[in-house]
Amino acid sequence: MKILQSLKLNKKLLRELDYSVIIFAICIVAFGCINIYSAMNKDYGIYYPKLQIAWLIIGLIAVYVILLFDYILIKNYAVLIYWAGVVFLILNDFVMGSTTKGATSWIKIGSIGIQPSEFAKIGMIIMLAKKLDDMEGKINEPKNLFQLIFYAAVPMLLIIIQPDMGMTMVSFFIVLGIFYCIGLDSKVIIGGLTSLVLLIVGVWNSPIMKTYWKGRLTSFLHPEQFELGYGLQLIQSKLAIGSGGIMGRGFGKGVQFQNIPENHTDFIFAVLGEEWGLIGALILLFLYGMLIYRLIKTAKNSKDIFGTVICVGVISNLLFSILQNIGMTMGLMPITGITLPFMSYGGSSLLTSFMSLGLILNVGMRKKKINF
Repeated sequence: MKILQSLKLNKKLLRELDYSVIIFAICIVAFGCINIYSAMNKDYGIYYPKLQIAWLIIGLIAVYVILLFDYILIKNYAVLIYWAGVVFLILNDFVMGSTTKGATSWIKIGSIGIQPSEFAKIGMIIMLAKKLDDMEGKINEPKNLFQLIFYAAVPMLLIIIQPDMGMTMVSFFIVLGIFYCIGLDSKVIIGGLTSLVLLIVGVWNSPIMKTYWKGRLTSFLHPEQFELGYGLQLIQSKLAIGSGGIMGRGFGKGVQFQNIPENHTDFIFAVLGEEWGLIGALILLFLYGMLIYRLIKTAKNSKDIFGTVICVGVISNLLFSILQNIGMTMGLMPITGITLPFMSYGGSSLLTSFMSLGLILNVGMRKKKINF
């Protein structure tokens, strides 16, 4: 009986819970399942949508479990969570990782693939939040800044080794978003970005940068020059989105997207664009906009730096992932393996996305002291 009582959320806390966040997220997942079915039903029927719904249920359970504990307790275990994520990455990179399309980004357990970088990303956000809270937000003190850079660099370097350029970019913009919002001097940001550009130029022209990496990252500029290789996805994606027009061809009536590799994961937006058109894209962007608006509101109302940084980290991750994924399907951004949050098929991505929402909901639910 005591165990059951411990698994119940206090009614006063529940009154503070922002249910709209969960509702918007579930709506996006539902929309995603419809498009995943369109992309895969010809060969797999409802297999992939069923798996995605299963991961949705697991994700909602994870949210509930996270809400049971005051997020301040999570701060106490930040070091353990962070280093567990780092160890997970090391195991992936050097011991158990499975190489697919030139990147060792997954650990295969039977038929299930786990992407350690998705979990390490959450650990990095929690660790930076703890350190900034301990520092009382004094990010412009050199000692503090270098300490934060160290904790951001460790997982990012392990992700670069894989190499997963998409996740590296996401991690970088998470850190940039946190540093900017917490008040890092603009001169330091500009200097850091300038140094990064010089580093990228140096690496780009060194033997470290393999030819196929360059091709994949630059093919979006002139996809027709790579139409039999790197540019194939983008050419087919643009044809699919363009053929959808304003209203779309209609559910189950798209055909162009069937020529796109990874159309149920990285290029799910092309499926949406063809079958639902501009109207469908605007509906999705509206759902994302409302979700992000609610998350920003929670960040502003957080009672401490730890909660604020967690919110900013998750929001930065969500914003960049949306912009990068949609942008790459239209030829506006480099092609990377970044999924569209809550829309693309993928267990690790969906689970960690809901875990991230759980953290923000926890911050919002405990934004003020509850009197019993």
